[in-house]
Amino acid sequence: MATAARNAAGPLDGVRVVELAGIGPGPFAAMLLADLGADVVRVDRPGGPVLGIDPACDITNRNKRSVILDLKDERGVAAVLDLVERADVLLEGNRPGVAERLGVGPDACLARNPRLVYGRMTGWGQDGPLAQRAGHDIGYIALTGALGMTGPAEGPPYAAANLLGDYAGGSLYLVIGVLAALQHARAEDGAGQVVDAAIVDGTSHLTTMIHGMLAAGGWQDRRGANLLDGGAPFYGTYETADGGFMAVGALEPRFYAEFVRLLGIEDEAPDREEPGAWAELRAAVAARFKTRTRAEWDEVFQDSDACVAPVLSLGEAPRHPHLAARRTFVEHGGITQPAPAPRFSGTPTAVTRPPALPGADAAGVARDWDLPALAEPAPAPAPASASTPASAPASDPAKDSDA
Repeated sequence: MATAARNAAGPLDGVRVVELAGIGPGPFAAMLLADLGADVVRVDRPGGPVLGIDPACDITNRNKRSVILDLKDERGVAAVLDLVERADVLLEGNRPGVAERLGVGPDACLARNPRLVYGRMTGWGQDGPLAQRAGHDIGYIALTGALGMTGPAEGPPYAAANLLGDYAGGSLYLVIGVLAALQHARAEDGAGQVVDAAIVDGTSHLTTMIHGMLAAGGWQDRRGANLLDGGAPFYGTYETADGGFMAVGALEPRFYAEFVRLLGIEDEAPDREEPGAWAELRAAVAARFKTRTRAEWDEVFQDSDACVAPVLSLGEAPRHPHLAARRTFVEHGGITQPAPAPRFSGTPTAVTRPPALPGADAAGVARDWDLPALAEPAPAPAPASASTPASAPASDPAKDSDA
């Protein structure tokens, strides 16, 4: 039985997180912790945001606070270590060795705070032949075999933006690791440790079930030949009369029976248990879907267990009746955005702060973390020179995260 809400701050209320500004999966992981109620202080760099978008629109920085510190200046490094001393977690997404050269690597931070959870987010990991190479989501998922499973048999693989590698294989695994390490650190005899979250590791882990099916002979190691990769005509997408698409996932026999009945091909559909007839079945399904619009088919299937849904755009999704009823999307600061997930009965979460503007929260963080020096104006960035280290993240955003 659900209990009454006791705390509106989220289950991580009281947890302090230092995030060294980066791009991609690191900021998203920090947002997840902030959504769950942690006090996340983002350490931004002098000279503007890493991404070339308006910081007020970068909702991966919602529910956070920001200070500006120059990690090429000893005063900035000292301030980060002061934050670390008061923190539970630090997140960074530099290439291996960069944080160490800046003076904020694991050894320096754990010396100041032995119970610190030091989370490291990279694409390739902290070691291995590719550890120092640049990369992005598409390359990481390509190497793990995950990208090779997507797309039609007769065409190229499809990349689903950066959701599979950066956010599923990267951010989510970093958060899992951080929370597990935090639990360990808070035990009576616990200690801090380093969490090495590599996108190639997390994405590979996501394919565990498929590897099991492959070993059992239930999966062919090629695209468009399996139940879940579009090979089966009862698990895929079909175009409608108005150019929209419907997604079909009628895997189980009873759901499939409902599907073909409502589609209107119950009497003519070939046996789905015969893979040799799949091409004929696919053609029949496709032809039928082309006879009506997406909205018309949505109405046909919406109250059934046929496992059919309209394929919506990002702009359409918040207006779907189910998502609207659950408030899966919320509006905050004039931006429609996904609400925090998952949901908690006793410690509900919410979007409470707009995206943190670089340096805007120095005074508040200085007060709450008892660090008066943070409230002082940030030093002006040093002019670029030939002596600037090539690995310094302030001079090359790509070094800040492999993703």
